[in-house]
Amino acid sequence: MSKQIIVAVIEAVPEHAGTVSQALEEAVPEVRKEPGCEQYELHRDATASHRFVMLERWSDEAAFRQHDDSPAFKRLAGVLATRATLQVTHLVKIV
Repeated sequence: MSKQIIVAVIEAVPEHAGTVSQALEEAVPEVRKEPGCEQYELHRDATASHRFVMLERWSDEAAFRQHDDSPAFKRLAGVLATRATLQVTHLVKIV
């Protein structure tokens, strides 16, 4: 199985940016402990403080799929549901 490289862009409704940021920051250490998580790094867009980018690397597709069912992700999804949009992009390494 191949590694899963993911870029998740989370765009908070501006008035909920603080709540979304806190939920993302709380999720990071928990997700990093999940089986197969090799990278889970949170960034904020330098030009739009309500936009966040999560850079993720998972050992394989099974680990990434398991993440979707993890307590940390479910809690995060609950916060994001009405406060932000989530766009997930799967990348394929070329070189």
